[in-house]
Amino acid sequence: MEPSPEQSPHHAYPDHWEADVVLRDGGTARIRPITTDDAERLVSFYEQVSDESKYYRFFAPYPRLSDRDVHRFTHHDYVDRVGLAVTIGGEFIGTVRYDRINDQGRPASAPADEAEVAFLVQDAHQGRGVASALLEHIAAVARERGIRRFAAEVLPANNKMIKVFRDAGYTQRRSFEDGSVHLTLDLEPTEKSLAVQRGREQRAEARSVQRLLAPGSVAVIGTGRTPGGVGRTVLRNLLAAGFTGRTYAVNRAFDEGLATLDGVPAHRSLGEIDEQVDLAVIAVPAHRVPEAVADCGEHGVQGLVVLSAGYAERGSAGRELQRELVRQARSYGMRIIGPNAFGIINTAESVRLNASLAPESPARGRIGLFTQSGAIGIALLSGLHRRGAGLSSFISAGNRADVSGNDFLQYSFEDQDTDVALLYLESLGNPRKFTRLARRTAAVKPVVVVKGARHSGTNPPGHAVPVSRIPDATVSALMRQAGVIRVDTVTEMVDAGLLLAGQSLPAGPRVAILGNSESLGLLTYDACLAEGLRPRPPIDLTTAASPQDFRDALAEALADSTCDAVIVTAIPWVGENGEAETGDGEVLAAALRGAAAGGPAKPVAVVHVEIGGLAEALAAASSTAAPRTRPTTLAAQPSGPPAAPAATEPATVEAAGTAEAEEGTEPPARPGRIPAYPAAERAVRALAEAVKYAQWRRQAATPGKVPEFLDETTDEPGAAALIDTLLGAAPDPRGRPLTHDEARELLGRYGIPVRPTLPAPDPETAVAAAARLGYPVALKTTAPHLRHRADLGGVRLDLADEDALRRAYGEFTELLGKPAELLPVVQSMAPRGVDTVVRASIDAAAGAILSFGLAGAPSELLGDTAHRLVPATDRDAAELIRSIKAAPVLFGWRGSAPVDTPALEELLLRLSRLVDDHPEVVSVALEPVVVAPQGLTVLGASVRLTPPPPRGDLGPRRLPNY
Repeated sequence: MEPSPEQSPHHAYPDHWEADVVLRDGGTARIRPITTDDAERLVSFYEQVSDESKYYRFFAPYPRLSDRDVHRFTHHDYVDRVGLAVTIGGEFIGTVRYDRINDQGRPASAPADEAEVAFLVQDAHQGRGVASALLEHIAAVARERGIRRFAAEVLPANNKMIKVFRDAGYTQRRSFEDGSVHLTLDLEPTEKSLAVQRGREQRAEARSVQRLLAPGSVAVIGTGRTPGGVGRTVLRNLLAAGFTGRTYAVNRAFDEGLATLDGVPAHRSLGEIDEQVDLAVIAVPAHRVPEAVADCGEHGVQGLVVLSAGYAERGSAGRELQRELVRQARSYGMRIIGPNAFGIINTAESVRLNASLAPESPARGRIGLFTQSGAIGIALLSGLHRRGAGLSSFISAGNRADVSGNDFLQYSFEDQDTDVALLYLESLGNPRKFTRLARRTAAVKPVVVVKGARHSGTNPPGHAVPVSRIPDATVSALMRQAGVIRVDTVTEMVDAGLLLAGQSLPAGPRVAILGNSESLGLLTYDACLAEGLRPRPPIDLTTAASPQDFRDALAEALADSTCDAVIVTAIPWVGENGEAETGDGEVLAAALRGAAAGGPAKPVAVVHVEIGGLAEALAAASSTAAPRTRPTTLAAQPSGPPAAPAATEPATVEAAGTAEAEEGTEPPARPGRIPAYPAAERAVRALAEAVKYAQWRRQAATPGKVPEFLDETTDEPGAAALIDTLLGAAPDPRGRPLTHDEARELLGRYGIPVRPTLPAPDPETAVAAAARLGYPVALKTTAPHLRHRADLGGVRLDLADEDALRRAYGEFTELLGKPAELLPVVQSMAPRGVDTVVRASIDAAAGAILSFGLAGAPSELLGDTAHRLVPATDRDAAELIRSIKAAPVLFGWRGSAPVDTPALEELLLRLSRLVDDHPEVVSVALEPVVVAPQGLTVLGASVRLTPPPPRGDLGPRRLPNY
């Protein structure tokens, strides 16, 4: 008998379904299950829905909900009947509901795997992406409860709802029955549905940052009545920058008769302001922030910059205050920068926003800067300003309780005013998402990252984010895989940013060096070799060289087809009296700019020693490079006329006859400002990063693939069934390691054979095992403290007969201990080759990681292990093998025979596929893997299973809850 709604078992409230989401227009909302306490909210919500929307929902005029309707729509068992609501300010703006049905369309329970679904969105909030977000979340809930398909009946005139289903990316079927459109959606995520979901996420999160950086009006809450103080400083900086919108000073302590402050309207609360304020900068003590946030939320403020301190950086009590701040702001649909923030800057001519504590707004430029530290932000702003570089935008996020580096990447990807994104990060809240976003952004513009707190083992104060257990070297490798330029210091970040923002990308590693100092040229040459570049012998122009000589030499080097980049070295001229003459730096700068303008688009960098005015003159060439073509644009731009491109010197003029850009890459930018460096090593390091990034860009234009043979030679269903059996009906949440035979069987399902081992608890059993396997054999201990330690005597190889085996067994027990302690095994010998280690592991924050290195203590001590994210492509596997320092050993080092690297690449791909297909496989170690000139042999394998963890990258989009 099918259970009625009243008979279905009731499950506990599923709080893990609660989520904060960013809507299409950049505002936030909360999605949560509907409960029995929501009756009044539901009625109020329904009263605000138009008659037309009600008709589309119920297929008939339905002016009000009956008591029975209210009961039905608020009472759920959270299994067969589920309702979700989208709320802003605690009130419903949209709802969705599913009811499990059987083949006849009647109410049912499991194992029925289909449900009828229906949506209703308040008219005032239609077009904000509410229904799309609800569909993502209700689909994830349904999959969790064993529902595989949704059925929906939609009136043909309800085009908006039909479009929501059609655009979701799920496999669907449509038919026209009884005057309505019948839709069936398969809920298994597809490549298209994930692409749709991530595209919506990108546009929404980019828009949420854009709303913060380009407000039409700003209120500074906590503006002091007397000069000084944080709030008054921000107000002064807003006015000094020439903000194009409206500015208001707000302080509840203002006298009632005070009308203006520093020339802007002064108010005691936001309610006194006649218009809706877009952005509020909060500079009040922490205990007064909730009151200010509530005032902002009740009056429609879109976003907050919270400068106030006293939150998570103060310990556990402050961390809870910070969480409550985020919950409060998001309940009103607002995003937060901060708390404990330094502020934000947008130099666009149509905005000119300096809502920060920086006393001087930077010049307009093409660099976007995000930092999690106010002190580092100050240093970076100062360093960029000193070297003549301009910014497009700046965000100092403080404790980064809400808006994060991931949001900044979403914004930078689309921002046409930004050519280079610089990020100083102290924590990665979601490394898996960061690498995904960084890879996409790096495909169109450089992303340069400095990671602080690399070796502390904990998150910095104030950063309440999940702790990743992977080493910093692994994080660095994963960033490199995603195209991120990872540098160690903020100085290196500025050096690289200046080169990338003002110069085109190099076509290769060939570098020409020219200058008036032989010694400085040789230092530059050595630095190039140390960074893996291919320098040509330096051209010494001698100390008598004039600016025209520099111009001629640079023009010749740029025209040389065997040169990809040029480094110019310059020292002061020596006068006839033997005294150094700094000369006119502007004259030399003009000569270099003229040569760069007339030649092919190649990067140029200058290394100079105490030449007065040279760096400034080179920087003054152009504070902004010519805008580059972007694949997409923001849905909405700042109010006011579009910003005109900054005026540039002739160095940005296109030269005739320049070769077109390679297919799949953007056209090369013409030289703008030429970066100058006080040391050869710094210039070369920046150029080397540009070379590696350019190579990654060229490779990323044609991404790798997962070979088709994996589909033909893997048994995914068989492996899934085996995993279910091994975990059992009630698996231990801590998981379990597999035995040798269990691991062999599971790996065999993916075409990874493991050479069998037989236990040898005594000499007679060892001899019998060797006879079964065939001589020669190896005798090995499997005791944890001796495993894989041939150097400690735990492995005896090439035992050719019974006598040799018995002798080895006796030496084992005499030197190392009793058989019960050693747990010895016998294994047939493998062909000689290079011993390697292949591993895969799951990090809670970063996801599945594939690792490779040579076996043995030296590789472990030196950390010579390479890493790639799963799923790995054929290119990832090839790069993984070649990226370790000891890679030459695999390719015929010192006359040895090269090993079968294609077989090794195939093994890596098979293991990657296994852990990607089955999230229950949380750890695999293949050690050793002996790679011979022909083929390879896996001699040892350990596997650990746990119940499947949640796959956050496949779930519905949501903001993190820190």
